[in-house]
Amino acid sequence: MEAWIRARVTLALTLFALLFFVSRSSPPLQFVISNAERRIDLSSHIINVHLTLKVENTGTRPASEVVLALTPTEVDHLAMVDALAIKGKRKKTTSVRLEVKPTELPDAPPIDAKYFTIYLADPLNSGESTTLEVLYVFTHFLEPFPAEIAQSESQLVFYHDTALILSPYHIKQQTTFIKTPSTKVESFIRVEPTKRVGTEIKYGPYEDCPPYSISPIHVHFENNSPFAVVEELVQEIEISHWGNIQVTGHYTLVHAGARHKGVFSRVDYQSRQFSNGASSFRYLLARLPARVHSVYYRDEIGNISSSHLRTNSLKSELEIEPRYPLFGGWKATFVIGYGLPLQDFLFESSDDKRYLNFTFGCPLIGMVVDKLTIKVVLPEGSTDPSPVVPFPVEHRLEL
Repeated sequence: MEAWIRARVTLALTLFALLFFVSRSSPPLQFVISNAERRIDLSSHIINVHLTLKVENTGTRPASEVVLALTPTEVDHLAMVDALAIKGKRKKTTSVRLEVKPTELPDAPPIDAKYFTIYLADPLNSGESTTLEVLYVFTHFLEPFPAEIAQSESQLVFYHDTALILSPYHIKQQTTFIKTPSTKVESFIRVEPTKRVGTEIKYGPYEDCPPYSISPIHVHFENNSPFAVVEELVQEIEISHWGNIQVTGHYTLVHAGARHKGVFSRVDYQSRQFSNGASSFRYLLARLPARVHSVYYRDEIGNISSSHLRTNSLKSELEIEPRYPLFGGWKATFVIGYGLPLQDFLFESSDDKRYLNFTFGCPLIGMVVDKLTIKVVLPEGSTDPSPVVPFPVEHRLEL
């Protein structure tokens, strides 16, 4: 048997790794937000917030830093924040991605808030305005209420927020739209003017809001989307001299919604699945690279045959079914493995170095991943490996 010496580079990513650098600055007081529109999508357990800001420089000197404010609760559940500068009008608009970093405001009033700074590509001169689009993604934010439900009950959750956008700037006009998965809304707090039509609740427009204005609200609504959370994923990418990459993922999956109470009836579940066990899930979809081969799906018992693979020239999709449906609080552990052609992902540069270009993340669609570890196993003779990723991670080398 040939002896191998393996160099292992392990990268560990947590949800809050983006909070890697905190600067200290003060918000330019010459900024005024002439219009703010916020759209909150509560269709699943992953909350997407799209914030559009029209920022004006009413001061006398150029400024290039715009400060965002979030509550500490929002920061605790923040998975991603992204910002774009929109230029042009209508069909001729272009967008420029902007850098966003956590910051501290020493001169801020004693309010419970956390701050991020958006760095504009070009300073905004006096009298000029620009439009920013900000995306927040929150996880583990919805609160199941009641915390336990029977198999035949639907899942209800609470969403807590403020009708007014928390900001260190004066906002001349603002509107918030909240989208729910269905029309089944148990209750919500009104802050007039408030209007509800179908699955959408509209707060505002509100005029001339001073800095740091808030107005707490909550929405209690039905949400039976799969609250699928990967508590831990350990993914090993092994590079072979023989033209193959072997990918093996070890998953610990949990249903993070309202806990299941009482007994489970498979007869009722199979006969009335849409009304009985509506918040459970039994199918998962993994999006894999094209030209995937030798795919397997197994757990501690052995191979699980309830999977279907669909491939084409652009992508591959693997639909898997755990051995049992998952209700609130239930867990499942399994392994997904597959092979890939080496030439699709490994490249050689002019300086005789080799680069592995591989997607960093979880292939399962609609998942929250609490802890992700990537292990890259290099063949014998590899020297000086180093990772290059677009965000800060912990990494170490094992020989």
